[in-house]
Amino acid sequence: MLELQASGHRIVNLACSLGRPEHRKRREAEARESSSRTGFELIIPSRPAAIGSGDDLDAAQAELAMLIAELVRQEAVDIVFSPNPHDRHPGHEVVGRATLDALSPLEDGAPAWWMWGLWADLPFPTLITYFRSERLQQILHALGAHAGELERNDYRRLVEGRAQANAVLGPELLFGFGGGGGRGEFAELATEVVFKGGDWLLGRPRELDPREPLVEPTHESLSAWLTEPSLTQRFGTLSS
Repeated sequence: MLELQASGHRIVNLACSLGRPEHRKRREAEARESSSRTGFELIIPSRPAAIGSGDDLDAAQAELAMLIAELVRQEAVDIVFSPNPHDRHPGHEVVGRATLDALSPLEDGAPAWWMWGLWADLPFPTLITYFRSERLQQILHALGAHAGELERNDYRRLVEGRAQANAVLGPELLFGFGGGGGRGEFAELATEVVFKGGDWLLGRPRELDPREPLVEPTHESLSAWLTEPSLTQRFGTLSS
């Protein structure tokens, strides 16, 4: 997103949830500070969704689908970037499924959908973005605004370590095993799908060009993966 912003694209960040009720005031302040550091536009709904493991996730999914669909219509969105429906975290998966519910009825008029993975690896990455240490520091500066979340786990270590791993694994996952590493020290991965002809089609594997971020997709359908129950839905979080 920072690469797209640097090329002149407008970035709007929808805060789907602010966590548990006792944390919402703090997390809203942190979200606002983080957005001020990146320059992203921030939208906080009047009633953020409750997407914890003990909440009514079906109701939250329906609420978020309506919210996302309305935002896409109002802002004439070209790309939606969200968690994927198989990210293991119950809340992240709800947002992913809500995005699917919001965009699918738009059919060929739907914006491109880019998905990220955090708690589970993306099985079908199609986009890779390389970046340097200056961009990493910008990312870490924005992340640093979320002080309360960093107290429970130092996600700064994850951001840097994963970015290094992506630079090694990403090129082979996208372009074929045995092809060797890429050209950057750090990288981020995403999966792109595009709705066309009644189906969600997998994006074309490529290095992201932020000046021209959209290209024609492949003919490979990913609808079955998007709509099938996730491991979390089938087996829970497996936590005590």
